[in-house]
Amino acid sequence: MDGFQKRKEQKKRNILEAAQQLFMTYGVQKVSIAEIAKKANVSQVTIYNYFENKHSLINEVFIYYVDEALKEFETTVFSDVPFPEKIKKMIFSKKRVANEIHHEFYEYLMKEYSNDGNYIERIYEEKAVPYFTHLFNEGKEEGYLNPELSHEAILFYLKMLSEYIQREDVYRHILPLTEDITRIFFYGIMGQD
Repeated sequence: MDGFQKRKEQKKRNILEAAQQLFMTYGVQKVSIAEIAKKANVSQVTIYNYFENKHSLINEVFIYYVDEALKEFETTVFSDVPFPEKIKKMIFSKKRVANEIHHEFYEYLMKEYSNDGNYIERIYEEKAVPYFTHLFNEGKEEGYLNPELSHEAILFYLKMLSEYIQREDVYRHILPLTEDITRIFFYGIMGQD
């Protein structure tokens, strides 16, 4: 990639990061293109050169947000820290996101997630499931997970949870419970040893 292309990609990333930060803080509706341009240190025209309209920008921010979350998950899963520390980091990350995300942005993400053939579902199947499988194998090898539990049963549980939270009547109320749900998944209702 030449210098011009690198600068162009960096400018697009700056716009996406600025928009994401504003959406996470204030929601989608209250944030204007002018505010995003100011935060990204670009003109409004530049934003429209990269994104057809605000709706297009919102969709790109959604994809960017999911990709960044996946990178963070991947980094945690394949890090050299012990298995229990990985789990704690995941729980803390869920808690942090739940505390930082504006409910309107969260609901937008969940609406997108509940559509058939959506980006999150595709990434979940292609990337997250193999990462979880790796994590479960590591947990079993290190003696932290019950070796008698099959991967199929664990993945079935994850899929069941995933499908349940896609329901609008559920995702509208689940954000404050994110940390608890993650704890229950990893430690069960009896808690840590």
